[in-house]
Amino acid sequence: MPGISGLRAWWAERPPAAGAAVMATGIVSVALHLTGYETLSLVFLWLGCLAWLALAADFCARLVWRRQRWLADAGTPGSLTAVAATTVLGTRLSLLGRQTLAEEFLAVAVLLWPVLLYLVVRRWERRMPGAVFLCCVATEGLAVLAATLAAAEAAAWLAHAALVLFWLGLVLYCVALPRFDPRQVWRGSGDHWVAGGALAISALAGAKLLAADSVRLYLWNDDDEGVLRDMTGALLVLCLAWYAVLLVAEVARPRPGYDVRRWATVFPLGMTAAAVLSGAIVLDVPWLRGLGRVLVWVAVAAWLAVAAGAVLDARAGIRARR
Repeated sequence: MPGISGLRAWWAERPPAAGAAVMATGIVSVALHLTGYETLSLVFLWLGCLAWLALAADFCARLVWRRQRWLADAGTPGSLTAVAATTVLGTRLSLLGRQTLAEEFLAVAVLLWPVLLYLVVRRWERRMPGAVFLCCVATEGLAVLAATLAAAEAAAWLAHAALVLFWLGLVLYCVALPRFDPRQVWRGSGDHWVAGGALAISALAGAKLLAADSVRLYLWNDDDEGVLRDMTGALLVLCLAWYAVLLVAEVARPRPGYDVRRWATVFPLGMTAAAVLSGAIVLDVPWLRGLGRVLVWVAVAAWLAVAAGAVLDARAGIRARR
């Protein structure tokens, strides 16, 4: 059938960065959960899971039947969205009480992370778009999911593993920063927002590590907790600063029209909201919760706008390939 053949042709050209759609949908679900909108959060969760299953099937199909295409895609920074998307959905599933399923998502992400990270980092260049920070996002995503599971299951070893990943993610951010082309702030097509999103997920990881501590675990002494608090607070300030800079750049130089990399804009918007809401609790700064609620709806509005653009773009693409 012409319609089906057009759909297949369009899907075959899907870039690895399409995984950012799952990242964006998953983190919006988490942010809505943190603000108490459980039903709407579950809608986003199911949409994210369906998209993840479709992308996972395509990932496996390319690995088995189109090995050269898989290797070419795996070497691009966008391939790390596979790890990040898996950890974000796993985190939401853990918050839902589905710990076994969340553990399975963590296992998948842990298996993918070193392979894809190696393939991506070895192809780094001097001046890169914001996707270069996905090395940090994927690593901090593992930290967030591991810390969330540690709190849910009182598993100290998972919390300590998350702490290592937290610091490693910050190191990778520092390594990636000199390779980021600052002109992308004015010229980027959407993934330049990951520069701030990477700090936001790092702040969320710090908040999750602080929240994981309890009388059952006693994970951190006073010095450790003090360092985590200071670092989490600093990361929140930095990610909000990036948010402001990137927002001003978008207003000063609008970039209308749909681009798949716009999903990488929605993800930092949602991640910043989730980080602020979580930070408000562990850092005991009540006014941050009001800011976080506002940022959640900004992220939802951005998700709806990009989703509408994606539907129209897919429709046009399928027609063009019939």
